[in-house]
Amino acid sequence: MNEPQVIKRTGIARLIFTIVNSGKGLLWLLKHEEAFQLEFVLALILIPASFFIGTTTGEVSLMIVATLFVLVVETLNTAVEATIDRISSDYHQLSGLAKDLGSLAVTFSLIIWLVIWSPIVWRFFTG
Repeated sequence: MNEPQVIKRTGIARLIFTIVNSGKGLLWLLKHEEAFQLEFVLALILIPASFFIGTTTGEVSLMIVATLFVLVVETLNTAVEATIDRISSDYHQLSGLAKDLGSLAVTFSLIIWLVIWSPIVWRFFTG
């Protein structure tokens, strides 16, 4: 039996392929995933705001990274959920656990975001 041939993209073709597929993923999340939609809109507001709220390049960088980190973890959580749903729609304890752990990862990312942003925003408003 002949194995399907795998196309190995290199250089610019690989970069373009990656960008196109990443764009497809982003569009899917923006169309179908309510939590990601909310976090994305907040990121569009908070990332520019970080340039006004942060007083050092380190603070601004941390604020941006923490905000993007939430989007990264939400994306991975959705990937786990999609994989579990693809495997089976039947309830299984391990499937539920995988989804719960993904949700916990999102919660931790939000706590990290809060820990980084809170003192910087507090100082901004209290001077």
